[in-house]
Amino acid sequence: MKKIAIIGVMTGQGRELLNMLEENGFAAEDIFAADIDCPLGTQISYGEDVDMDVYNLHDFDFGSAQIAVFCVSEDLAKHYVPRALAKGAMVIDCSGAYASDSDVPLIISGLNDEKIADAKRNIIALPSSLVTQILIPLQKIHAPYKIKRLVISTYTAVSTYGKEAMDELFNQTRKIFMNEPLVDDEAVFHKQIAFNVLPQIGEFIGDETNLEWKFDAQVKKLLNTDIKVHANCAIVPVFIGNGAFVNVECGKDVDVDDVRNLMRDTKGVVVFDKHVDCGYVSINDAQSENDIYVSRLRQDISVKNGFSFWTAADDLRAGNARNAYNVLSLILKK
Repeated sequence: MKKIAIIGVMTGQGRELLNMLEENGFAAEDIFAADIDCPLGTQISYGEDVDMDVYNLHDFDFGSAQIAVFCVSEDLAKHYVPRALAKGAMVIDCSGAYASDSDVPLIISGLNDEKIADAKRNIIALPSSLVTQILIPLQKIHAPYKIKRLVISTYTAVSTYGKEAMDELFNQTRKIFMNEPLVDDEAVFHKQIAFNVLPQIGEFIGDETNLEWKFDAQVKKLLNTDIKVHANCAIVPVFIGNGAFVNVECGKDVDVDDVRNLMRDTKGVVVFDKHVDCGYVSINDAQSENDIYVSRLRQDISVKNGFSFWTAADDLRAGNARNAYNVLSLILKK
């Protein structure tokens, strides 16, 4: 069995990936856990019976692992991925640091698995959780209907910014109920996030934010097409989970019933679409679930050959860790 290093086990995504490895029978002795600034003696649970040592990333010997999965920030990935490559490890980068490199394949398991063979630099990049969440339900739609344009409005949990952001939401909410000032709890978002919606995810790149730019670049790379993408991304006061409304314009006449059936036949997608009160899946409903949920599927009569849908998923588990686990499994089978 190849040895696997999970880098960033203290992040939500790293924690969920460890959970999936344990749930699928991976032995603890085949896994190394590492994270930044972990003092000696730090441990993390692996299932109910095992406490796993967490290595300090700065001192970790990448030569002890054949595969390294990076669940860290872009800055940390850019610093430590070269170390892993120099020691001969195959890298799965979940941070997005290498997603735009032309010689690094961008992979969504089930969508373009064959691109793994193009990893000449020994790096595989994974897209953002929201791109994964939207393209998996569409993976069987593109070929028959020739998707031309996507207009996407996303509602993203604070977990996309990590534990500090989740703590900030919690502390702000408590202080609002206690009628206390929030000034000391606006470090991550620089604004009130509790009971608010912020139309910004990432720094601005011209008129777009970083995530909005990623949508355009990553969708084009994944589908290998010049599809037009317009994304509007907002942070909502939810701890975990992503929601998105997606408007799809196609090059051929759209049969919504056929689209629904194609989505139902897609692995990892659950269509729960009852056109009655509460006949849909909310962000909260999708938390801790492995699947991506689709609701509110209907014709978009504002354009020719259009349809729209709502999708909800646990960003840490279904959007990120599940794709990382599936790609890891494909590499291990090679």
